[in-house]
Amino acid sequence: MVLDKAGILMEQGAPVAAERLSYSGSMPRSHYHPYFELYYLEEGKRFHMLENDIYQTEPGDMMLFAPYTMHHSYSHDADERFKRIVLYFSPEAIADPKVLEKLRNGSGLYHVDTKFGHYIHGMLGMLLLEQDETDELHDATMRTTLNMIVLSLLKAATPAEKPEAQNLISRMIEYIYGHYSEDIRLDDLADRFYVSKFYLCHEFKKYTNRTISQYINSTRILQAQREIMDTNHSLTEIASDCGFASCTHFSRTFKALTGTTPMEFRKSYKQKRK
Repeated sequence: MVLDKAGILMEQGAPVAAERLSYSGSMPRSHYHPYFELYYLEEGKRFHMLENDIYQTEPGDMMLFAPYTMHHSYSHDADERFKRIVLYFSPEAIADPKVLEKLRNGSGLYHVDTKFGHYIHGMLGMLLLEQDETDELHDATMRTTLNMIVLSLLKAATPAEKPEAQNLISRMIEYIYGHYSEDIRLDDLADRFYVSKFYLCHEFKKYTNRTISQYINSTRILQAQREIMDTNHSLTEIASDCGFASCTHFSRTFKALTGTTPMEFRKSYKQKRK
């Protein structure tokens, strides 16, 4: 498992953090965080699942994830190596309210021409170098460089159109995302999409790097986390809202995917909000 050093810095209170990594493999499940993420692919090829859409990225492409958007990256070839830079930043680090609003509504894939691509890539490199500095201008430099990066992204990059939800897997993901609160059975999915259960499971695993059951459970737990943070509903209500037949199953699945129980998650979130 790859250690997310930039994520640790954000958890420790940094307004901006970046990291360059080169490795192979896929993220085990979708996740979200309370800050923005800008993902710059330097080498290789990656697929990104953003909510219920799948994007393919090539070197020079960028993915933007707003806070609390479900996402993960993967490759069809587990041994395929890639190199990327991730830039995390809090909403408070963005200087202009109009820019912040565009970023909040701008999750997705961005293409950029070679000239501006080199410019943004260079600023990301500068930010990586500055991250290790400790002088009195460090914070100002990090924030200023960040704002130049996102301004360049919004002004020069071209947002890619959302993938057409026409292929089998995209339609299936869209269905699961819209019906996670219901009892979703493999037999029913196969009948709905007019394919065999074997073909459905094989294709879903091939394109998402997860089983159908894993995707349903991760979708339900991520929605449960949101409901815990956004409402005062009881855990019994949340379990039912998210498609779990019992609180025991809900709690067991929640802990398996997050490492903590729903009660512990709620308590921790309330403490962070104080």
